[in-house]
Amino acid sequence: MPLTTSRFIAYDQDRGIVQFSMQDGPREFACAISTSAMDDLERGPRARPSEREEQFMRLRERIEACVERKYQATEFEGTPPGIVLRSIDFRG
Repeated sequence: MPLTTSRFIAYDQDRGIVQFSMQDGPREFACAISTSAMDDLERGPRARPSEREEQFMRLRERIEACVERKYQATEFEGTPPGIVLRSIDFRG
């Protein structure tokens, strides 16, 4: 069963991440992407804090495709296990 979109959770300025979730059937799991990775994907000026949710929505398809790859490879981090995306995850 493919993963499905769940929800945007929050932009955490202190940690420099956007938190969101994905669904595997009934199971929701936590995900995060670094703001540096999002800025690298857009190859433009850094987004302002007030623009992070909008930026995430613009990049959502690419972000979720990367989550899918890491999920299939069982590349989980933390407790409870989740997926964390960094700039390196989008190279290659």
